[in-house]
Amino acid sequence: MAEKFAKTASLYSQDVSPTVSSTLLSSDIAREQLLEECEELWKQMEECQNKLTLEEIETVPGSDAKLLLLMKQVKSLTAELNLWQQRKPEIITTNPDVLVALGRDQLQKLDHELEMVLSTVQAKNKKLKQDLLREERWLEEQQQLIDCLNQTEEEISKEVVQFSEKRTFQELKSKMLKVKDYKDEILNALGEFLEEHFPLPEEDGTAKKKKHSSAKQDVQLITLHEILENLIHKIIKSPHDPYVTINASFWSPYIELLLRYGIALRHPEDPNRIRLENFHQ
Repeated sequence: MAEKFAKTASLYSQDVSPTVSSTLLSSDIAREQLLEECEELWKQMEECQNKLTLEEIETVPGSDAKLLLLMKQVKSLTAELNLWQQRKPEIITTNPDVLVALGRDQLQKLDHELEMVLSTVQAKNKKLKQDLLREERWLEEQQQLIDCLNQTEEEISKEVVQFSEKRTFQELKSKMLKVKDYKDEILNALGEFLEEHFPLPEEDGTAKKKKHSSAKQDVQLITLHEILENLIHKIIKSPHDPYVTINASFWSPYIELLLRYGIALRHPEDPNRIRLENFHQ
């Protein structure tokens, strides 16, 4: 065992840096002293082992021999464990040259390990910086994209508003044209109906408009259709004053017809003025 320990110590000394190895090889006295101390420790361990063996050898009767032997081994191992737990580690050698060499070797190993850790940390730091730059570029691109999308959304919103206003105007214009066409169609149908069923008074068997002569001028009667158009235009253009003054061109039977069926109303203070009934209210 001592030879094995010495061989291990020799191999350990070969792994030391060139400076430490040269120190150990030049110090033969330190090496011999270390071997002697190892031999002494080994002898002490053998003596302890022999004492334990002698104490364990006892004659035990019958079937309890194996159990008793195991119990003694447990006690022995427990005592040895307690001893080792209470014992403090001792320095194998007190030779300053050996201690300096071992300390130098440990420091060099620690320095090498720290250099490796530093290299690893620097590599990780470099990679993190690259990742950070890449993420910052990506964030900048995303921000530019968001700004572009916001600008596009704003432009589209303006276009939608303009398109909506234009579309509404076109729809209103189209509806007004339809209403106007519908009004013209109704007025034409009304005119045809009135000309057919309410013609002007005949003269000499023809459908000519009857002319009344007076001292000053000849008056030409207007049709019922024209009377209704005048009333309609008046109430639309000036709803605050919808009355139309009756003159000589208004044939009195037409006026009586409109008043009798509630189509027209007289002015409460002036019987020569009439207006169209508010059918739209």
